[in-house]
Amino acid sequence: MEYIKKAEKTAESNTKKIRGIVKDILAQIEENGERAVADLAKKFDGWEGDFILSEEKKQRLIATVPEDIKQDVRFAHEQVHGFAAAQKESLREFEIETIPGVRLGQRIIPMDVAGCYIPGGRFAHACSALMSVATAKAAGVQTVIAASPPRGESIAPAVVYALDVAGADIILEMGGVQAIATMAFGLFTGKPANILAGPGNAYVAEAKSILSSDGKCTIDVFAGPTESAIIADKTADYMTVAIDLVSQAEHGYDSPVWLFTDSRELGEKVLEVMPKVIADMPNPEVPDASWRDFGEIVLCHDREELCKVNDAYAAEHVQVMAEDLDWWVKHLTSYGSLFLGEGSTVPHGDKCSGTNHILPTKKAGHYSGGLNVLKFLKVYTYQKISQEANQVISSAASRLSRVEGMEGHARACDWRLRKYFPERDWDFDVYKQSTY
Repeated sequence: MEYIKKAEKTAESNTKKIRGIVKDILAQIEENGERAVADLAKKFDGWEGDFILSEEKKQRLIATVPEDIKQDVRFAHEQVHGFAAAQKESLREFEIETIPGVRLGQRIIPMDVAGCYIPGGRFAHACSALMSVATAKAAGVQTVIAASPPRGESIAPAVVYALDVAGADIILEMGGVQAIATMAFGLFTGKPANILAGPGNAYVAEAKSILSSDGKCTIDVFAGPTESAIIADKTADYMTVAIDLVSQAEHGYDSPVWLFTDSRELGEKVLEVMPKVIADMPNPEVPDASWRDFGEIVLCHDREELCKVNDAYAAEHVQVMAEDLDWWVKHLTSYGSLFLGEGSTVPHGDKCSGTNHILPTKKAGHYSGGLNVLKFLKVYTYQKISQEANQVISSAASRLSRVEGMEGHARACDWRLRKYFPERDWDFDVYKQSTY
């Protein structure tokens, strides 16, 4: 392969510095609790009001949302919740008998409390509210706590409406590391979260990672800067490719966008028109920096090499504008979410098509998919073994325990063999002397 355009920078942030700052903030909150949260909210957001959004204020904010926007939010909710519900139905409880008297089963139990973070900043992320909260509710989570940074005197009204439609039980007007810690520790609500979900800035992502590694809760995915890749062959329309690259470059100054192609002509044409498409944006400085510093066009020999390059990058979003779409579905193995054909663009998934837009970045697609209903479910197993079946299971488990040098385990099995089958002469010394 060769680069028609190579990135000038990598998307690696100053992780060590950020981790140190976040650890200090989390330590403050763990030591001083709600008082520390209030101090941090005043410092970072200028917020001194109540953190839990009251029903009266919620309804007042919802009343300001135009009806056409409400209709679109409801449509998006139906799509996201519907797909999540179908995911849940794909996983089932069952019980099987593997040998006579040995019954093994699976139970699926929703988590008790989910904490969902909705970013603030330059955008009002109403769709992010749906992605996490609606998915948690489709899983059957009893209590969903949502947190979003206030913009002035409140959370953005459209976000409040989306949270209400999705079924958030408690809404916190709070952002940043303090919001993540509040949900994890159960501050102001008395309900510590079992899982933290939702995208955020580098500090939010780091807080989720630390709390998860410390065993406080689990998380959905590690969500860094948005990444998008397009795989395109000679049949692709260069202008569609360029427009879609710019659509994702507007996420942030450090959001990489990549084009993988086996057509030099297409790659060079996209390179030519990108500055014009960017300049036509109302706020071109963000996509301009993203494309200049992190954008790449990679030229490959054939579609097999395109697959290898794509899977090496493991982008958060991957669009395919190429012939034989079914071939790509079968051969691509590492990505956050896949968008097939010119008719499928990443903004569809970001907003309302139904698949979740909270997806793995920084090559986490090598080992994980994005947020889905299964993340909010606990899959438990159980067993029922009859006395008669112990003749097989306990004798095998006893021998295997001694192979591993675990005498206590072996004796628990031996006891059952003696108790259930007293008429049989069990030669446990033979088990002890056996070598494998």
